[in-house]
Amino acid sequence: MESQSLETCFKAFTSGKAEMDGKTFAKVTKDCHLQDKKLTSTDVDLIFAKVKTSSAVRTITFKQFESGLSQIAAKKGVSVEDVIKNITSAGGPQFQGTKADYVKFHDDKSQYTGVYANGGPTNVDKDKISDISQTCNRQAADVRGTLKK
Repeated sequence: MESQSLETCFKAFTSGKAEMDGKTFAKVTKDCHLQDKKLTSTDVDLIFAKVKTSSAVRTITFKQFESGLSQIAAKKGVSVEDVIKNITSAGGPQFQGTKADYVKFHDDKSQYTGVYANGGPTNVDKDKISDISQTCNRQAADVRGTLKK
């Protein structure tokens, strides 16, 4: 029963494929909270390299994945059942996105200046405005920019 649910989790992490690459193997250990001070990401990469059949192959099968889990259990000093329980309880990959922080000049439209504040000419206005003299104030001004009376 546990092996079947473990295989289901394997398929969930590999998106239904029969083989898993090193990046996904590392994601399994990270998402299932297996990595800690005893098991680092370097250890995970080394375990993945040990369970591969040859150096030319970049993926592992489910049987090799199970072998890797036993090596992870040995490295952490826990039973294989505990490692399998961690993976099956996670159920599958955890997708995490980031949310952008609030940016005053981008998100607050009252802070917009120039063309952006006024909407500016668009391609809809092209028959109303033929050149820049129709959008700019060309009245006489002094050095400071104040209009002459």
